[in-house]
Amino acid sequence: MMNPVLKTLSKTVQHNCNISDAYHAGHYTLCIYLLKMREFYRWECDKGFAAQLGKENLGSWMTEREDLWTSLEGNDFASLTIDDKEFNPFDSEKINQQLVSHNMVYSAGYGSKFRPHFFLGELENVHREGDYTIYISNKEYARDLTAPPAMAQGRTIFIRRESLRRMLWEKYEEWLWNKPDNAMKRAIQFYPFDTDINLALEKMTENELHMAVLHEMGEIRSSSLLGSQWLEILSELPRSKGEILFRSVKDHLADNLSTLPALMKNFKPESLHFYMANLSSMRKVIAPQLLQHYEQWLVDQSLTPLEEYIAMAAEHWLKLAGNMMQLRETTTDNTRYIKELSQMVENNYC
Repeated sequence: MMNPVLKTLSKTVQHNCNISDAYHAGHYTLCIYLLKMREFYRWECDKGFAAQLGKENLGSWMTEREDLWTSLEGNDFASLTIDDKEFNPFDSEKINQQLVSHNMVYSAGYGSKFRPHFFLGELENVHREGDYTIYISNKEYARDLTAPPAMAQGRTIFIRRESLRRMLWEKYEEWLWNKPDNAMKRAIQFYPFDTDINLALEKMTENELHMAVLHEMGEIRSSSLLGSQWLEILSELPRSKGEILFRSVKDHLADNLSTLPALMKNFKPESLHFYMANLSSMRKVIAPQLLQHYEQWLVDQSLTPLEEYIAMAAEHWLKLAGNMMQLRETTTDNTRYIKELSQMVENNYC
């Protein structure tokens, strides 16, 4: 039986998740929305990855969930009560101090476009790596439609093993549609997907979990280098090419500060393949040399050109990011800024 603390807390956290979804679920394109709803249904109804999702049941569930969201519009987020103590739902640090004895972990924060995210899960491990505190969760008790596998708050990093596993499943399922001969195929070939999907996902999750930690470390370091101005400009940009460029440049900076140097030091080809497979279209466009060195490595297996690229790329992206912020100081009109920003990045591909 679910213990009373978990029962009450998971209900409250899920309530806050539902409120966030009520405001933000409609911001996705229809295709992305449907994919996320399928996996949300799979999680909530505890369906295995290989289980077929009946269209009728899924359709009824989606209608009920959308009706619930409609009923929650205008509601405020609820406080959390743990051991007769009340907490602000965004006070993750104090909440987790209270939850350690209950073997649970909680996070609350803001994602893309300042969308609130809430999460409650089983605490698998908490440890420190240098200046970072890292919480790793396993089973998830409450979540919203979007379930980020990793999130950083200050110098605390939350890694959600179950969400990472589900994300990897989605990537694999997407590849299955056409089975292209690409980086994702090369990554998949290192795991026994043909014979044991669950084992393959477990092994892949274990490999990519530390990569997720490394990326979040890079995000923290890049945020420290760029300062608050970067986030202020990003918050002012409309959904546009400019916003995508802003995020892409920062992601490259983060990965060249942390993820890629660590990958080169403890090299696993499957992780390099998966990393390349998950670069967004914009990130590929603005980093053509990265793709070229990867393709060359496929031919000659020499990591030297890639290592040399990584050694210089962090400085390149940091300088470009600084120039992007300086441009904003002289160009406040969004339309003009996005046009000039696009030209600046185009002139500084790496």
